[in-house]
Amino acid sequence: MKKINSNKTLTWKIVKNFLIEYGKLILLLFIVTSSIIQGSRVPTGSMESTIYIGDWVMLNKLAYNLTTPRNIPFTNIALPHAELLRWNDPKRGDIVVFEFPGNRDEIRNAAIENYVKRCIAVPGDTVVVRDKVLFVNGKEAPIPFHAQYVRSFTLPKEYAEPETFPKGIPQNGDNYGPIIVPKKGDVIKLSVSNIEQWKTFINREFLRDVVNVENGKIFIEGKETTEYKITDDYYFMMGDNRDNSLDCRYWGFVPRRNVVGKPMFVYWSWNSDIPFSDFFNLLASVRLDRIGKIVY
Repeated sequence: MKKINSNKTLTWKIVKNFLIEYGKLILLLFIVTSSIIQGSRVPTGSMESTIYIGDWVMLNKLAYNLTTPRNIPFTNIALPHAELLRWNDPKRGDIVVFEFPGNRDEIRNAAIENYVKRCIAVPGDTVVVRDKVLFVNGKEAPIPFHAQYVRSFTLPKEYAEPETFPKGIPQNGDNYGPIIVPKKGDVIKLSVSNIEQWKTFINREFLRDVVNVENGKIFIEGKETTEYKITDDYYFMMGDNRDNSLDCRYWGFVPRRNVVGKPMFVYWSWNSDIPFSDFFNLLASVRLDRIGKIVY
């Protein structure tokens, strides 16, 4: 009887040690994939021909800072996270991976989605697009090497796309702005005539609905006010596929807290329009010339 109990005790110790070591491995992988590097598939063509639909890119999450994990990998479960160290910020021309803040009139996006765009303006910059030509602080911005325009025409200045940001400004993607990219500490003067342009922006800073207008008066968290002090730095992102990119022109600024990192290189690429059930055709679509490409 003692021998049987001894064997059971030994077996349990082996299983227990295995579970502990396995748990440590899972925790290590969780930290690495959440805070250091991560692979990600590109689902849209907004960055073509810099990055193609179906490219899988390796992300460097240490490009700008170190944070605790933002979410549980492969799930839509967000985690309270904190910035531990910061050594850099996005620069004009950087290709940046960031958490999509939501569509123009949404306080936050329903799902956790990483977008990749090019940073074309930093806090305090003034952005203008005139007949598809981008100007930053009054100077024509450099055109990315792989940038492309798919339309053979330009939307006239008089044509208004109602879905552009901010709400209520008559403009379009080809003739846009001027708009100033907010920076931390800026003070916005608020009025009944401009509150709709800033309402979602302010709500996003709080990550909840805090702005109300009653009897011609503006309230933030129940307190009447005529101004608002910005609490984060913001960036203006655009896709290199300028005519086919839903970007800051349509859904607003990207806060610094949403910045995840930078794409490094393409580690896999195929035609993602082919369903996985058609595996052999999918495998035949592998783009070997894309694998190993540095993203710039």
